[in-house]
Amino acid sequence: MKILMVAIPNHHFFQWVNQLKNSGYEVFWFDVTDGGPKSDRINWVKQIKGWKLKWDFPFRSRIKKAFPSIYKFIQKYNENTVYDEFKSQMETIKPDIVHCFEMQLSGLPILSIMEQNNVPFMYSSWGSDVFYFEQLGVTNEDLKSFYNRVDYLITDCKRDYKIAVNNGFNSAFLGVFPGNGGLEVDVSKILPVSKRKIILIKGYDDGVGKASIIFKALESIPKAFFQNKEVVVYSADDTIKRQVEVSKQLSNLSIKIYSRYAFIENEKLLSFMGQSCIHIANSISDGMPNALLEAMAMGAFPIQSNPGQVTEEVVEHNKNGLLISNPNSPEEIAVHIQNAINNETLRKDAQNFNINYIQKYYNRATLQPEIQALYESVNAKSF
Repeated sequence: MKILMVAIPNHHFFQWVNQLKNSGYEVFWFDVTDGGPKSDRINWVKQIKGWKLKWDFPFRSRIKKAFPSIYKFIQKYNENTVYDEFKSQMETIKPDIVHCFEMQLSGLPILSIMEQNNVPFMYSSWGSDVFYFEQLGVTNEDLKSFYNRVDYLITDCKRDYKIAVNNGFNSAFLGVFPGNGGLEVDVSKILPVSKRKIILIKGYDDGVGKASIIFKALESIPKAFFQNKEVVVYSADDTIKRQVEVSKQLSNLSIKIYSRYAFIENEKLLSFMGQSCIHIANSISDGMPNALLEAMAMGAFPIQSNPGQVTEEVVEHNKNGLLISNPNSPEEIAVHIQNAINNETLRKDAQNFNINYIQKYYNRATLQPEIQALYESVNAKSF
């Protein structure tokens, strides 16, 4: 069986694809953005890269930097389109299944080609692309056309399946699966509650991510709460770094920031989670956050926003975490942080519950045969 994957270069995509390693399937990846070199993380996959440029002319990078308007004009004639390249790949590979990950970036750019054939078309929703489609620039017409062509849907939460159906999707639903294909936990990196000294924060502050509200909350909390604690921020937008630098209260804390634009290995992030007393993430739109599941797996107490009520599918407020009801309220977040730090018993009970919960429902080894079987079932139905 030939499976043609369509996705941007992404850690969670690589993890999903690796669930098919040694399955016997012939897997291809069309990098819809053609960003960067081939990935060693999925070196067993036939990667379609380097397709965009017709001619990598001398001094191209210098011209791009020094004369952006001239470069943009040249590239109008020097770049292959997604339409032409993907159509060519479809004709060459003749896949049995096409599987795209995320609608706006991967699904819509290939939709017009997929409408010209009857190859089984799978779609995995990611993040906000179902819940927040209008704000992401997807029109109702595009959404309807896309759902009409998709044959099989996979979501990372129950909410998004219901939303898709309400917006016209009426084909087969393959189920709810984590976007990264499941979690593999190194239990040796999980510290007991008494030894956890990190307050870990996801630093997205891009309009959807609201990390800046978390830092406003930190400013209002007495410094005594952070005694012997270190604040670690990962995937931080530049606005967060500036917010910390100009704040007298924040600059007095021990804060380490990892930029959103500097790669941090997932193993290192999981290690941080295994040392964290709390993990805070705040946004106004999301699917089932992979970072939330990873934090739970590593025993970090989650304080998480709940856009569209998706987080409450795995977190019960005041039992195994705390839900942020208003992501724009630093006052609410400040109360949650103080309550979590003060209540070691709650964090200990939550740690035991969450580790067992993730092991039961999101274990990578358990999910692998189920994920491999998805493609077999789709292929069987196409005959």
